[in-house]
Amino acid sequence: MTEEVVTFHRHKQDTLRVLIKGDWSISFGLQNPEHFLSHLTSSPETQYVVIDASQLGVWDSSLISYLVTLNGLSKAQNIEVDVTGLPEGIVRLIALAEAVPEREGVAKQLVKLNPVDSLGQFVIQTFHQFTAFITFLGEALLALGRLVRAKAVFRRQDLVIFLVDTGPSSLGIVTLISVLIGMILAFVGAVQLEKFGASIYVASLVGLAMAREMAPMMTAIIMAGRTGAAYAAQLGSMQVNEEIDALKTMGISPVDYLVLPRLLALIFMMPLLTIYANMMGVFGGALVSIIMLDVTWSMYLEQMMATVPLTHFFIGLVKSLIFGVLVALSGCYMGMNSGRSASAVGQAATSAVVMGIVLIIVFDSLVTIVTTVFGI
Repeated sequence: MTEEVVTFHRHKQDTLRVLIKGDWSISFGLQNPEHFLSHLTSSPETQYVVIDASQLGVWDSSLISYLVTLNGLSKAQNIEVDVTGLPEGIVRLIALAEAVPEREGVAKQLVKLNPVDSLGQFVIQTFHQFTAFITFLGEALLALGRLVRAKAVFRRQDLVIFLVDTGPSSLGIVTLISVLIGMILAFVGAVQLEKFGASIYVASLVGLAMAREMAPMMTAIIMAGRTGAAYAAQLGSMQVNEEIDALKTMGISPVDYLVLPRLLALIFMMPLLTIYANMMGVFGGALVSIIMLDVTWSMYLEQMMATVPLTHFFIGLVKSLIFGVLVALSGCYMGMNSGRSASAVGQAATSAVVMGIVLIIVFDSLVTIVTTVFGI
């Protein structure tokens, strides 16, 4: 596209005539509006802009983009634009392009909110999210009830897929984290206990910490970042593609068909992954004890079994079951309530991880307080 497709003329001092001519194609590039702006700024007395398309040839969206820019520059300086010289189709497209409201006004309005209004909006939004999550929790419980009565509708093949993805596919990262956590606990304990000649109690420290806290919590955090985010992204993408709406149209409950198999997969696999994490953590602690403290493998195991009752392992399994439910609910809730855009799906995945980790820490604290009060 050359500069000759647009020419500027002045028949009156207050009127600028813009002559559009020739062929306009996006393949030639976009026309630069700086020449039009220079004509406006050089003549402050300009009050009218007349657009003439009597010599216009073939055109596409590049012409619409240029005219919308001209219209915006004119309105910014309170200059009236006459588009009667344009074809009717171009006029309609310009009106359609300018009909979309600008988002800057919303952003400015949010910035102008005072602290009290901002706090009020935050409280209201938090309350709505809380009630929505409670509603979603109730729907999940009803789905579990339908499962018990053999009335839940979902594909058993999906459950197998989620079991594999949640369990065997997660063993690598669970192994790495658990071994390292066990080694860290043993190393920190060895540094202090060795001063008192009580190195053998490193086995008790590692066994108790892994069984009661670290194994279920670290496994749950791993699953929140890995599986919870995946659930949110999967369901969010289905929300974008209107697949969830299609299920509702066919009379199939999305909670039964989509949420229930994912929830069951984490309920089944979290205790098993926690048992595996316990073994890997104990193994990591044993490596440090054998290398640093000259403690044999048999001494390490005998000390741990003598000082760490099975009650602590059962408490860890109960925690892992609770954490599995929380991770699944967080991921599925964020995915089911995701917006219908790519950025909304990404935000849902991020929110699922954050929500899952927060709930894990909160409920771990609650379980710890309850078990401490009852002396367990």
